Amino acid sequence: MPELPEVEALKDFLADHLVGREVVRVLPVAISVLKTYDPPVTAFEGREVTAVRRHGKFLDIEADGLHFVTHLARAGWLHWRDTLPDGPPRPGKGPLALRVALETGEGFDLTEAGTQKRLAVYVVRDPAEIPGVARLGPDPLAADFDEARFAQLLAGERRQLKGALRDQSLIAGVGNAYSDEILHAARMSPFKLAASLTAEETTRLYEALRSTLTEAVERSHGLAAGRLKAEKKSGLRVHGRTGERCPVCGDTIREVSFSDSSLQYCPTCQTGGKPLADRRLSRLLK
Repeated sequence: MPELPEVEALKDFLADHLVGREVVRVLPVAISVLKTYDPPVTAFEGREVTAVRRHGKFLDIEADGLHFVTHLARAGWLHWRDTLPDGPPRPGKGPLALRVALETGEGFDLTEAGTQKRLAVYVVRDPAEIPGVARLGPDPLAADFDEARFAQLLAGERRQLKGALRDQSLIAGVGNAYSDEILHAARMSPFKLAASLTAEETTRLYEALRSTLTEAVERSHGLAAGRLKAEKKSGLRVHGRTGERCPVCGDTIREVSFSDSSLQYCPTCQTGGKPLADRRLSRLLK
């Protein structure tokens, strides 16, 4: 799933390629991708793109006061085309969900792999009309997101750190992969309760949050859309690396599986050497 660093890079890429250009066609292939109908998606046609923004994991393309907003979800992606194929795309069993064409002949495709269709496209007059955007918490890379604000968010939060970091209404933009990376950098168990953090631990987690995301954004900056997935994977230290050696201490990276996801961690760096065999059997680590 694209998270804050990848969506930030896509935002910059699209700003370079879209701003000042006219959208001539918006062609839905999978109707299920459209989550709004008034104004219709065709209302975006004939407008000049004026800005591209990011709201958490949402991409927002503005054209003459109308907003084309997409959330790529778990299996969605954006593919830039220097030259779009001739003729309209055909609905079928392929991953193509929607195509946007520019007056220049360029454009982009939104695709979604797999059977869980969660890719979403909204055309709205104000992004705040979208429930997922309206409920977003603060952006962790915003200039005003300081340690005091972070501590205030975690105060009284009785959830585990892994779940708290992934909650978009608490902090916007962090998902499964970067929450693993942040907790590894902070040397904290994913199951530690957020409200139990000491002042020193809060500082450590805040610094890990900012540095992990900042470094990922810097690695992704300037990359073409098609290279972002590979860059994300290459930069991860623990997430998706079950069975490999921890790059910090050399211990074996372990995994805890859930019904529809998993987390990875280093026992030596994060849990005092204690492996977590299973979420249902393991006690919360302090």
